[in-house]
Amino acid sequence: MSDRCFVDTNILVYAQDLAAGEKYSRAHALMVELWEKRKGVISTQVLQELYIALRHRMKSPVSAVEAANILRDYSEWEVVINNRESILRAIEIEGRYKISFWDALILQAAERAEARTVYSEDLSHGSKYAGIMVVNPLIA
Repeated sequence: MSDRCFVDTNILVYAQDLAAGEKYSRAHALMVELWEKRKGVISTQVLQELYIALRHRMKSPVSAVEAANILRDYSEWEVVINNRESILRAIEIEGRYKISFWDALILQAAERAEARTVYSEDLSHGSKYAGIMVVNPLIA
């Protein structure tokens, strides 16, 4: 494992959403740190989910052009491309840990990137899955 950190979609959304208050502050500070240290990792799944969230799920959705620019910026990070092996590994993780397929797909991408940490609000804070620690950076 490396010192790379995989970031789940929800954390990236909060980092863009000024209306999220304290969650924005925490997520934004984490993104600044990951940019500075060049440790951030995402996947194609995260980019797809981020686009939808930015355009349709935020209180103040952004334009398609602005969303594309945000995705373009995050595409500078290491991006794990999901393929058929990704899906099969996610199914194994889903069964082993009894989590959702979508969360398992996040974990397999982190595993492939050799990330030690996944930053997520959805997965259980402090849990370890396949040797990867889950950290919810939005809690005190």
